[in-house]
Amino acid sequence: MSGAITDVSGILVGHHQRLDPDATLGSGWACGTTVVLTPPGTTGAVDVRGGAPGSRETELLDPSNSVRYVDAVVLTGGSAYGLAAADGVMQWLEQHDRGVVMDGGLVPIVPAAVIFDLPVGGWQCRPTAEFGYQAAEAAGVVVDIGTVGAGVGARAGVLKGGLGTASIRLDDIGVTVGAIVAVNSGGNIADPATGLPWQADQIAEFGLRPPP
Repeated sequence: MSGAITDVSGILVGHHQRLDPDATLGSGWACGTTVVLTPPGTTGAVDVRGGAPGSRETELLDPSNSVRYVDAVVLTGGSAYGLAAADGVMQWLEQHDRGVVMDGGLVPIVPAAVIFDLPVGGWQCRPTAEFGYQAAEAAGVVVDIGTVGAGVGARAGVLKGGLGTASIRLDDIGVTVGAIVAVNSGGNIADPATGLPWQADQIAEFGLRPPP
């Protein structure tokens, strides 16, 4: 067990990103894409939350619809523009004979979801189909975490967000559960050492009121 989603048999994860070392807030490349490749016959489901979700092909995962399996899942930066990364994943899967067999060819099933990270880098610096293709090409069992893939432009409140993964083995039923997440949350960040909002001591010292 490595503590990653790839502890689930057959799951592979790949990243592709562009991060300019001299990028400043609102200028330069700071975005990326993460692809989860699933083994054949993987059943997908979805629960979409939030006031402004950005997604692609998630409706296919409704159990009342005819599509039963997914070939890959994409997490990406770039807001709605970043959904273009799924095109590259579909191209990669088609080249590797993955997808729903139709008359004349294949249709890979690639649900995708985005984070809103456009203000972090340049507004025009966002993932393309090439990001998705390269992320799929790089997929393996070792999962890098932090400022990689979909986590490159992520934020968590006033702090840097990122990409994380975990897994647990349920020996009593012989099942491994894995998760992968791009953390791009709003609100306040809690200091794990105190349980208080981050930098609460500085806020108290200078008589400032923490944001709601």
